[in-house]
Amino acid sequence: MTASSPLVRVEALGSQFTERAGAWASRLGLPTQADEAEFALQLGEDGLQLQLLGLQAPGPVRVDFVEGGAAHRRQFGGGSGQMIAKAVGIQSGIRPSVLDATAGLGRDAFVLATLGCDMVLFERQPLIAALLEDGLARGREDAEVRPIVERMRLCQGNAIELMAQWQGEPPQVIYLDPMFPHREKSALVKKEMRLFRPFVGDDLDAGALLEQALALASHRVVVKRPRKAPAIDGPKPGYSLEGKSSRYDIYPKKKLTASQ
Repeated sequence: MTASSPLVRVEALGSQFTERAGAWASRLGLPTQADEAEFALQLGEDGLQLQLLGLQAPGPVRVDFVEGGAAHRRQFGGGSGQMIAKAVGIQSGIRPSVLDATAGLGRDAFVLATLGCDMVLFERQPLIAALLEDGLARGREDAEVRPIVERMRLCQGNAIELMAQWQGEPPQVIYLDPMFPHREKSALVKKEMRLFRPFVGDDLDAGALLEQALALASHRVVVKRPRKAPAIDGPKPGYSLEGKSSRYDIYPKKKLTASQ
């Protein structure tokens, strides 16, 4: 976190969580006591969560791949007919390896892992990476979700640097969803944006992120954007898929085939 990031304290929601909460505090370099903190990273029965403090604060945000929206989308989300599936090139017999270089809370990566893609997730913001790591760990405890999250490997760090240091077979597809002034009206998005915007800000290095992704991906780069937003600075996308609120800009390099 930068020097300008809000102050966060770590809290245990019950004495049985004190030791583990202390371990998270030590790992993230955060205090367990700070009356002036604006946020609390809390550990309790439901796992790790980030809570904005103060009057009329929205409820906490956590990563949950077992219940809620992730479960609904896993069961009723439309399978390989979803626009994100088409954007990354999922077809009959084709399940590309995908690097999600801006993983966030892991929702899009989980959808692609559900559809059978092997996923690597990069997340540079330590708090968000911690929430994601906790959500993946709890997912492994569920018999139905375990095979999905086992296809998701998380690395915390700067995606541009991690891509430059990549070793071995490159990902066939790199997926980018840079932070942008979102206009979605859903309460959930508003709550998450309110919590994460102070830590993440806008991705001012999105152009460099795209450049590094194009250098690494073997087959294509996919960039998710708000529907009316301009493309990221750099090469023009080869084509786009447009939905009601989002758009996927596709930068093709090589055709995906079933033999890959």
